[in-house]
Amino acid sequence: MATVIKKVDLPGGETSRQFEGYLHGDANISFFINDTPPGKGPSLHQHPYEEVFIVQDGCLTFTVGHTTFDAVAGQIVVVPPETPHKFINAGPEPARHVDVHVSPRMITTWLEG
Repeated sequence: MATVIKKVDLPGGETSRQFEGYLHGDANISFFINDTPPGKGPSLHQHPYEEVFIVQDGCLTFTVGHTTFDAVAGQIVVVPPETPHKFINAGPEPARHVDVHVSPRMITTWLEG
């Protein structure tokens, strides 16, 4: 049987909503749905699994390992497991993106405050 979930029913707020698969019929995936404000983004962190970023609108400046680059609408960024990474919205408008965690539970190790 299919499960239908409203975005507004997911934990989070106006700029980010969180889906963890283990809470929804044991789905083997988790993700954030984001509208990241200009100048904002998470601090450096890593996961024991891949994270896939689907940039829908805007421009995100990523730091992945020792490399920094921009990703824009229509691009997908794949970060390997155990790789330190972070991003910031480099544009003047909110950046829309979906951040897929290849795991039914989100596991994050924060590397900076």
